[in-house]
Parts: sequence; C-alpha cells; structure tokens
Amino acid sequence: MEPIRLQKWLARCGLGSRRACEQLIEQGRVLVNGQTATLGMKVDPERDTILVDGKPVREPPKTVYLMLHKPRGFVTTRSDPHAKRTIMELIADVPVPVFPVGRLDADSEGLLLLTNDGALANRLLHPRYKMPKIYRVWVKGMPSEAALKALREGVMLEEGRTAPAKVRLLKAAPHESLLEITLREGRKRQIRRMCQAVGHPVRRLVRIAFGPLRLPRDLPPGKWRWLTQEEIEAIKSTLREQN
Repeated sequence: MEPIRLQKWLARCGLGSRRACEQLIEQGRVLVNGQTATLGMKVDPERDTILVDGKPVREPPKTVYLMLHKPRGFVTTRSDPHAKRTIMELIADVPVPVFPVGRLDADSEGLLLLTNDGALANRLLHPRYKMPKIYRVWVKGMPSEAALKALREGVMLEEGRTAPAKVRLLKAAPHESLLEITLREGRKRQIRRMCQAVGHPVRRLVRIAFGPLRLPRDLPPGKWRWLTQEEIEAIKSTLREQN
C-alpha cells in the first residue's frame, strides 16, 4: 500500500473527520511504531503499528450512514466527562462505531447525520461546499422587517459578520413567532446568537434538513435509521455538483 498521511488514514478508519483526527495527533494521543505521531507524517498501514489512546487502529470498516432525530438535552459528542447525556446512548445499538457530522448544541433538536466515513464527513463540513442546513426556529416576540432584514443580510457577532442567510417568517404572534432559517456556514450556536442580537431570543430550535437530507416525519425524537441508498447518492451527488 502506498504511504498515506496519518490524519487521512485515521479519518478513513472512522475515527472522525480529518480535522478531528488532526486534533488527536496534536493532542499526542496517536503513536506510530511506539513514537508520538506528528501532524502531516505519512504511514504505511500494512507495515506500521498505529495506536490511538493505546488501541490499535484497524482496517477501515464498511462505510455506514445513518440519521438520528436528536432530542433536547443530549450533547453531540462521543464522550464528554462533563455531560450527563450524550447522543452515543441513543445509538448504542448501532453495530459499528460512528461519529456525528457537525454538531447540534444540547438545547437543540433535529436531524443529525452520523457515519464512519471520515472523508465524506470532512467534505460535508468544509466551508468550500457550503452545505445548506435548514432550521425551524421559535423565537420570543414578533420580529420586525428590520430584524428579518438583519438576519438575512448578516449579523455582527464577536468574531465578525455572519454570511447572508435565507429567512422566512412562517408564523407571527406577539409572544412567539416561527422562522425558517437556512444557513451555509456553521459557527458555534450561530442561530441563537443571531436571534439574540436582533432582540428575539430562541425558545426552540429544530434542524429539519442537512443538504439533500430531510428529517422524516415518522422518525421520532431519540430514534435513528440507516440512510437509504438514494439518500447516500443524493449527498454524494450534491458534493460533486459543488466541487
């Protein structure tokens, strides 16, 4: 086998996106032939002994893809000593190790894609592809046209102005309104911070779509299912079109 960059091999083996695997290396958790690995080094998986947290890295398993209807109260991570509940307990019956593609914060709900395909996950999360994500957002109060315009054109946050977003007002009432927001970038708690900035704090947030995937009405909170072959092909086709 031709030598391959270590982080690419780890991602291929289902240990996370390529960036997540780079972080494993930077944290000193990866050993190659008994030595602490360095970022960018190349390995020959057929000859080199590669360990992560003391455990050998196996040949890449069959790639699998599934969607989870994440309920409120669960942290989107494989492990977190400070979290009471993580999404991993919801997918304990998945027969192979998988990791989440991106995140939903603990208070958010909806569609979460999980896989062991590190290369695909890396592409889905890369800013180059600007994969759209659609959210239903219940906010306090009734947003004015000025507030909606600000959300659409960009809101100034601590790290800079957000990219333009598609925003639809689905229901308006004095005490609570419902928005549909489509983002093509992914900052931490972005929608909550955007809505807070225009004076309408989020009361509930549900992701209903990620790229071509839609959250099925018959998938209840806390449950998961495999992606269909058509859904997998739709994801790959979308990435090819944006390449």
